[in-house]
Amino acid sequence: MIDLKLNLKGDRGPTILCLGAHSDDIEIGCGGTILRLIRDYPDCKISWVVFSALGARKDEAQRAAELFVGKDHLAQLQLLEFRDGFMPYRGEEVKQVFEGLKQSVQPDLVFTHQGHDAHQDHRILSELTWNTFRNHLILEYEIPKYDGDFGRPNVFVSLDTDICHAKTRHLMDSFASQRSKHWFDEETFLGLMRLRGMECNSESRYAEAFYCRKLTI
Repeated sequence: MIDLKLNLKGDRGPTILCLGAHSDDIEIGCGGTILRLIRDYPDCKISWVVFSALGARKDEAQRAAELFVGKDHLAQLQLLEFRDGFMPYRGEEVKQVFEGLKQSVQPDLVFTHQGHDAHQDHRILSELTWNTFRNHLILEYEIPKYDGDFGRPNVFVSLDTDICHAKTRHLMDSFASQRSKHWFDEETFLGLMRLRGMECNSESRYAEAFYCRKLTI
């Protein structure tokens, strides 16, 4: 294994763009990695965009972004109101959001959904991420779900135990509307991070995993 660090130009922290279809996607998919990046790069700036944050879930998304990122690092927060499950059928409007992001942020690193995700909203965001940010480092995160769409990720971020527990605590504190779902619990999230930690032989035992299509070293 080779530990890689972000290669930044000038004296600044990384600019990071996080894209999620629904209110808890970013936090589930890469919340631990965000917490580690903030720890490793105290000057980082994060743009956080949730495409479907409706009603009470908008308040949850706001709280989660503040817990995971904090106001000092949060450069931009967009909580949009696309209808859950219908984003592919409103493709022009979703595409327009990406065109606006292209003008407002120049990220060193982009987090988005994996391209073969079983959820249609997730897939269109992944596709438009690659259409829009063509010369950027993009890491595609995974979301556990009933469909069973996990694959074989090729990038791993090792996470200390305290970060893993902070991630699960923030998830449970932020998303009260999801707690009734049988899969939305700390066991699910810690179990997945433990499995990915085993796969990458993490000394800390835990990791989050991503798919990377292009990487320049």
